[in-house]
Amino acid sequence: MTDATTQTVRRTLQGRVVSDRMQKTITVLIERKVKHPVIGKIMTRSKKYHAHSEGFEAVTGDLVQIEECAPISKTKAWRVAKILEKARVV
Repeated sequence: MTDATTQTVRRTLQGRVVSDRMQKTITVLIERKVKHPVIGKIMTRSKKYHAHSEGFEAVTGDLVQIEECAPISKTKAWRVAKILEKARVV
């Protein structure tokens, strides 16, 4: 058996771009709904990830899909897979 035919499954997340001020890096806000273990209330939890954006033109407000990759820098271990929705131009 060869391991050349197996593919690694990468985690993917969807979120909004909240910052695109860095070169080749965007900040993506991921929000998820979590049920409180005691009260039962649905709460929103959020986390920001830095993602590598080489050729993509992702700007603030875009909905993007990011995938996990090998660490690129100290804070970057995610890459932009695709832009799902462009932000509305006002």
